[in-house]
Amino acid sequence: MRVLVVGGGMGGTIFANLLARRIQHEMKTGKARITMLSASHEHVYQPGWLYVAMGRATPDELVREQESLLESGIEFHVDPVEEFHLAENHVKCKSGKVHEYDLIVISTGSRPLPEKIPGLKENSINCYTADDAVNFFKQLSDFKGGRVVVTVGLPHKCPMIPLELTFAMHDFIKDRGLLDKTEFYYTYPIGRVHSLENVAKWAAPEFDRMGIKYETLFNMKEVDGKNAEVLSEEGGAVKYDLLVAVPPHKGQEVIEKNGLGENGWIPTHRASLHMEGEHGKNVIILGDTTNLPISKAGSTAHFEAETAAENVAAVIKIGRPVRSYDGKVFCFIEAGKDRATYAMFDYQNPPQPKAPTGAVHAFKMAYNKLYWASARGLL
Repeated sequence: MRVLVVGGGMGGTIFANLLARRIQHEMKTGKARITMLSASHEHVYQPGWLYVAMGRATPDELVREQESLLESGIEFHVDPVEEFHLAENHVKCKSGKVHEYDLIVISTGSRPLPEKIPGLKENSINCYTADDAVNFFKQLSDFKGGRVVVTVGLPHKCPMIPLELTFAMHDFIKDRGLLDKTEFYYTYPIGRVHSLENVAKWAAPEFDRMGIKYETLFNMKEVDGKNAEVLSEEGGAVKYDLLVAVPPHKGQEVIEKNGLGENGWIPTHRASLHMEGEHGKNVIILGDTTNLPISKAGSTAHFEAETAAENVAAVIKIGRPVRSYDGKVFCFIEAGKDRATYAMFDYQNPPQPKAPTGAVHAFKMAYNKLYWASARGLL
C-alpha cells in the first residue's frame, strides 16, 4: 500500500511515525511505503509562541528539522501539493511532480487571517508566528499603562489561547509594577467567556478575582486605528491602548482552491476520520483540516493520528480498521506565569477544569521540552 501524507505538522508527523513503526515488516518487504509532502523543511512547536510573547522562550527553541523527526524509511519531500486529484488517486506538487497513492492523509493545518477584519492586522498584536510573537513581547515590554483589550475571532486554533494570553499578560504587567495603571478588557463573540461552557464557568470567576473586565456577544467588525477603537457587529465600540488579537482562522488556501471544503475545512466523518463523500474511502483527514465540531488543538491532531495510524496498519495487516475516534482532546490552560489547569473532554464528556496549580504548570513546562518525543509518536 502506498500511503501519502500531505502536511508535516503534528497530525501528519505523529501519524507517519506511528504507522511506520507498526508496519516495519511491510515496509522492508516492499508491501507498503510512506511518503510525506510538506511545504517546509521545518517543524514548529506552535503552542510555544505564547512563551516567546512573554519573553520566556526564543523562537529557535521551538523549531526542528522535519526530517530529523521522522522514522527511517519514511520518504520526505519539501514540495507543497497544489492539486488534489482524488478521483485518480494522485496529487500534483509545486515542482510539477505527481505522486500516486492508495491512501492519502491530509493534515495541512490552518492559518490566521487578521486581514479578514478591516484594520485588525495593522492595529493589533498576536502570537501566531515567530515574528508576531517577538513583536508581541516588544510591545508588551514597552507598554506603560492604559487599557489592554483582547479581541477574539472564530474559529481559531489553540482553543485556550484567549484565556492564556489574558492571564499571562496580567502576571507580566503585575511583575512590572504596572497593574494599578492597567485595565484588562476581554471580549468574546458568544454569550460567555469561552466556547466550552464548563471552561467559561471556571474562567469567569478567575477574571473577577483578578479584576479583569469582560464583555460577551462581541463579534469584531472592524478596528478604527485612528480612534483606537474596536467596533462590533452588535454595534458596540471598545477603546484600547494596546489591542491583542486572536484572529479568525481558515484552513489552508490549497484546500479551498481544490474545492475540498468551505473555508479550507474538509468534511470529515467524526469516528472514522475519513473524508465524507464519493472518494472518502481512500482519504483520511487529521487535525485543523477537519470540519469536526471539536477544538482545533495539537492534542486533537495527536489523538486523531493515533486512531488513524492504528486503523491503517490494521487494514494493511488484516484488511479492516479496528477502532473509532472518540473526539478526545486534552488542553493545558496556563492561568498565569506559574499556575495552570487543564481541560480533557471528548464527544460524550465535557471538560471539568480544576483549580489551577503550580504542579500542572510544571507538567506543562516539562511537556514543552518533551514535545519532540511526542512528535516522534513516543509519548
